[in-house]
Amino acid sequence: MELNLTQNQIDSLAELAARAGRSPGDLLVEAAERLLADESWFARQVQTGVDQMARGEFLEEDAMDERVRRLLQA
Repeated sequence: MELNLTQNQIDSLAELAARAGRSPGDLLVEAAERLLADESWFARQVQTGVDQMARGEFLEEDAMDERVRRLLQA
């Protein structure tokens, strides 16, 4: 796989890697792993919401507005 970064990004990555005592490649692999994990988590959360809606488990708009009002007053 090829990754095209700007020179500024390359310099910043090299600086970050040096501070962390790691290689820029290791940091990029970790960043990719985090991105993939976050995307997977998000997809599961969306599916959970879709499933809840299908089962009729949701708040009507007025009830949600009231819940938000109470949270903001706390």
